[in-house]
Amino acid sequence: MFNKNIKLITAAGLILFSIYLFIIGGNIGNGIFLILLSTLFILFYFKNELIILSFLQLRKQNFDGAKKYLDKISNPETALVKKQQGYYNYLNGLMVSQTNLNQAEKFFRKAIELGLSMDQDLALAKLQLAGIAASKRRKIEAEKWLSEAKKLDKHNMLKDQIVMMKQQLKRI
Repeated sequence: MFNKNIKLITAAGLILFSIYLFIIGGNIGNGIFLILLSTLFILFYFKNELIILSFLQLRKQNFDGAKKYLDKISNPETALVKKQQGYYNYLNGLMVSQTNLNQAEKFFRKAIELGLSMDQDLALAKLQLAGIAASKRRKIEAEKWLSEAKKLDKHNMLKDQIVMMKQQLKRI
């Protein structure tokens, strides 16, 4: 909703005003509240609220709602931090993968390049790239992405999908 710099300026202003309230005395409760409010802006600096809302829509299998929230981010290169840009591309890749594989491949590659903070998300992105490469009959590339996804899947949450992908690669 707000630019990342506006979030930091607002948080700094709230902290400075809360310090002012502490110094004056008598308004300690208001100062504490403002410090807690400033932590909310600092949190949203690192975790974009529109990306969080988009993830929640995807959990409900509401692709239109998730796309609506992602479309509200007008200029992701300047409005988002590097990891948030990775998740922006990751979510766009997940939504586009149902219809356009070429565009989904671009989104997933850019998401991996920018970085994702969770290994599970990175493993899923690489597994999706393996599936895209397999559908385009690029077996060597698909095996490379699949082995990287298997290394990242430490909790075996994608084990069934990886086994299924290996079986499909044997047929190619």
